[in-house]
Order: sequence, then structure tokens, then C-alpha cells
Amino acid sequence: MPRGGIRRRCLPPVPQTPVPVPYPEAVRGDGDGWVVGANGAAYWGRHGAAGLLLRAPAPGGSAAVLLQHRAPWSHQGGTWGLPGGARDSHETAEQAAMREAHEEAGLPADQLTVRITVVTAEMSGWTYTTVIADATEQLPTVPNRESAELRWVAEDEVADLPLHPGFAASWERLRRVAAEIPLVVNRQR
Repeated sequence: MPRGGIRRRCLPPVPQTPVPVPYPEAVRGDGDGWVVGANGAAYWGRHGAAGLLLRAPAPGGSAAVLLQHRAPWSHQGGTWGLPGGARDSHETAEQAAMREAHEEAGLPADQLTVRITVVTAEMSGWTYTTVIADATEQLPTVPNRESAELRWVAEDEVADLPLHPGFAASWERLRRVAAEIPLVVNRQR
């Protein structure tokens, strides 16, 4: 044993390139958690929540939107909705929606053009904000464990799916708002 009774161990060298640890394993946001409203209803996101309604051109010139088929184990599992989730205290709704879309669908923020944000639910100070954004093409997706499936769906077929109740309640309004904004088909840098 070395002097002073302290045993030293050899540690492996620290890699020169940091090894990424995927979210949420690396960091759990401070927004994760339920909020209970005065009416007793529970809402996900201690600081509110946000989701991304991503549009892209579909064959024939119409628009398609990216939907998430929620994993069976998740809240309202088996329904279709938007990639989204809890806002952290330091995030805007736009930042939260973009982060969640990257985590849940592998969407790169630099290929998306944010068009508008719409508060689609508000209860006792809690809000859900939908961020409407465009991509110039139907981007490939990488689902995480919260997604049973990710699918580009024609706008006129969305209501045919079993929708998450919150998304179902706001879909027609979101569709009207999105219809007023021309779809970005060419990004100018």
C-alpha cells in the first residue's frame, strides 16, 4: 500500500473526443413532471409543453405533416399526435418544440423553417404551444422509444387517424392557421 494508506488506481485515459450520451439518459429536463389544474386534470410539463407541426410538400403540390404514433406505454399511447413534450424553465416554446422533435424524430433544426407559434391549450397558467414549421422535403426520421411510428400524412387524412385528444381538439384550428401561410418549398440561405 502506498504511503499514507491511500490506494491509487489507474484509470483509463480520457478520450480526446467526448462520447455523446443520448438525451434523456444524459440530462432530464427540469420541465418533466405533471401539473394538476384547479379542475383536477393533469397536464404534462411543469413549465408548459410544446410540439412541432412540421409540414412538407406532398406529391401533387399539397402538404403533408409529420405525425407520431405514440408508444403504447406512454400517456395516451396508441394515438397519433405531434412530436413534443415538456418545456424546460430556460426554453421558449419554439426551443422546446425543436428539441423534442430532434429527440423523438431525429429532425435536424437547421433543415426546418419556423413559421408561427400557436397556443393551442391553456389551463390555469399552463400552456401547450404548437410550433408550425416547414421542411422543403419529407425528411427521413429516426424514432425514439416514445414513438411506435413516425409517418408523413396528407393533411386531409389526419382526422382519419385515432388522434391524441389534445391534438384532435386543435387540429382543425391548426389546419386553418397553416393554410394561411404558404408552404416553404425553397429555403434561401
